Order: sequence, then C-alpha cells, then structure tokens
Amino acid sequence: MKQAFALAVILILVLQAGYKVAGYQVVYQIGYGAITMMCMMISATFLWLYVQRATPLALGMAYSWSGAGLVMGWWWLYAVLDHPLWAVDSPILFNFLSFYFVGAVLHFSVIHRSFGWHGAAFLLPILGAVTLSAAIYFVL
Repeated sequence: MKQAFALAVILILVLQAGYKVAGYQVVYQIGYGAITMMCMMISATFLWLYVQRATPLALGMAYSWSGAGLVMGWWWLYAVLDHPLWAVDSPILFNFLSFYFVGAVLHFSVIHRSFGWHGAAFLLPILGAVTLSAAIYFVL
C-alpha cells in the first residue's frame, strides 16, 4: 500500500510539473490518450480472465474498464479533433457510458452476493446515485 500511495504522489508531481512546463493541453492530450489505451488493454485482460473463469468480478471489471476507456477516449478524441461539430451533444457518448453503468451494476451485484444477500436490493445504491445526480442537476 505504501508503494501505491508513493506512486500516486509521484504521478501527481510529474503531471503537475508537466502542466507547469508544457501547459494544460499537452498534459491533457498525452495523459488522456495514454489512459484511454491502458483502459482498453486492462478491459481486454479482464475479459480474458472472465473467459478463463478466473474471478467472479472479471466481467464487471471488463465492462467498467471498457466504459472508462470509451468515455475518456471520447473526450480525448473530442479535444484532439478540436471539438468537431458532429461530436457536440452527440448521443454516441451515451453508448459508451452504458458500458460504465453495466460494470457498476455487475459490481454491486457481486458485492451484494458476497454479503450473502439475495434479491434485487443491490439496485438500491444505483438508484440512489441516479436520483442524487438528477437532484443535483435540477437544483443547480
């Protein structure tokens, strides 16, 4: 755990230094491009683990990481392509966001079962998150 925290601190320092030296756009483009590609590689690895039946969370992880990669990749390409008109308010983004949601649902389902619970109560945190997000949107 100490190594992971130290790595996080080092990466914060490196990215902040990159921002100071090269500017926001350079760090944004390189960082988002790299993490998009890493997300998709991690997703493929978890999909392989699911096929191998190595862990019950593998399918949820594959969906979550692909959702992260697709959503971040969308915003990365949107910036790289200088905000093309076809991508402004495009519903295509929602297709990518759906992968994130599926990953979350699968994770909550596995967490629910790990407590020995059964039924659809695992949907409550999901409904709570959507409700809270909608409330914040409509209030602000």
